[in-house]
Amino acid sequence: MLFTTPLFILGFLPIALAGFHVAGRLGGSSGGLPATLCWLIAASLVFYGWWNPWHLPLLISSILVNHPIARQIGRSSTPRLWLTAGLTLNLGVLAIFKYADFLRQTIAPGVPPFGLALPLAISFFTFQQIMFLVDTARDPDRPRPTLLSYAAFVTFFPHLIAGPLVRPAEIIPQLARPGRLDADQITDGLLIFLLGLGRKCVLADMFGSFADTGFAAAEAGQTLTFFEAWYATLSYALQIYFDFAGYSDMALGLARMFNIRFPLNFDSPYQARDIADFWRRWHITLGAFLRTYVYIPLGGNRHHHTANLMATMLLAGLWHGAGWNFILWGGWHGVMLSLHAAWRRLNRPLPAPLGQTITLLGVILAWVPFRTGSVTGISAMFAGLSGLNGITLPRMIVNAMPPLAAIAQPVSVMPSLGDARTLSFPEVTACLLLGWCIVLALPNIHRMSINLRHWALTSGFALSVQAVFFAPHVAPFLYFQF
Repeated sequence: MLFTTPLFILGFLPIALAGFHVAGRLGGSSGGLPATLCWLIAASLVFYGWWNPWHLPLLISSILVNHPIARQIGRSSTPRLWLTAGLTLNLGVLAIFKYADFLRQTIAPGVPPFGLALPLAISFFTFQQIMFLVDTARDPDRPRPTLLSYAAFVTFFPHLIAGPLVRPAEIIPQLARPGRLDADQITDGLLIFLLGLGRKCVLADMFGSFADTGFAAAEAGQTLTFFEAWYATLSYALQIYFDFAGYSDMALGLARMFNIRFPLNFDSPYQARDIADFWRRWHITLGAFLRTYVYIPLGGNRHHHTANLMATMLLAGLWHGAGWNFILWGGWHGVMLSLHAAWRRLNRPLPAPLGQTITLLGVILAWVPFRTGSVTGISAMFAGLSGLNGITLPRMIVNAMPPLAAIAQPVSVMPSLGDARTLSFPEVTACLLLGWCIVLALPNIHRMSINLRHWALTSGFALSVQAVFFAPHVAPFLYFQF
């Protein structure tokens, strides 16, 4: 079930909220805690199983196995042994479902794949439980949650599918509070949810349609000229930005309706002044996970700093998907972070505009292998980006501005840009200018004033309604794939 469907917005969400309210009232002064937790678990399992009910046993088994392992870590005389067993089990299950075919085809390219279906959200709920086990080992005296609280934490539907990756200590105590609806929380949460819905359905999906045309041509080995390649790449950079920003806002808004406050997961990352700042703004909770549970245990910046950075970012790429393109993306970011660290040691800071420009260019170019899964596609896209295939512009544009003929060849249409109409070029240009103005000049919704939030909601509400109820198809969130 997707957050962006009428079924979720008009069906599941009102029922989930109403049931939460009724369960909270059943407990009287205690707030009906067991009842509200049971309701949240049941609703979340329905939400998860709607996509594919055959994946429910894996999610439920994972919870039922990890909770007693954590108890053993907390009270056993051999906690490290139990922690190792828990980590091995979780990572082993993840490897079987997500990486078995990748490893098999890498080692033996001609061997048929296993063809195992990838369970929805397995990366996210596996990492949530790894955090729980490691945190228990680091602080065994911390009060341990009941199975009911733990199951509610893992399955809570606003973050179950694609994050944020929340720390158990941040959320479980909130789940222990009385479960009653709060009108102010619902109002605030609904406003954030609707703003995120607009980012996803109006902006992300629009730029996705532009990006798909160019990247599909690159994957097919077609020749992309300069503007076709750049417009596709810039469109994808905006698509994944608005898609993930929209999802993050929707998740925060939904949690707020149930009196749960998630940490901020997205903070205008394209405004970052350097690549380290980018990773403090993009998928903030994943960056915190990698820093706390991978980079620091590897040694952090105490020794082998560059090697630790590269290993962490390669694992970050592999987490996003079982493919060499994701490993290349992670390695690209590892190199940028390593170069940034080396430059900082020289103590020669760059002017802020220059640092931001270099960072943004590096991040945008890194999206090419992330989006393109083949060597053919990557090569075709970079050939176009570098201008090796020439520069073309619609004849109508060149005729209107004759000096452009000195740098661009006039053509009837640009087949790999938009829907290949004569007006596709000015249309996509205008949309890109609007999109990049939004991400580079405006604050994210959590830094907006209430009046600006209301203005943003009012200006895009009709388009959001049209996209949700009348669009020919529903585009899933990009992070659902990871």
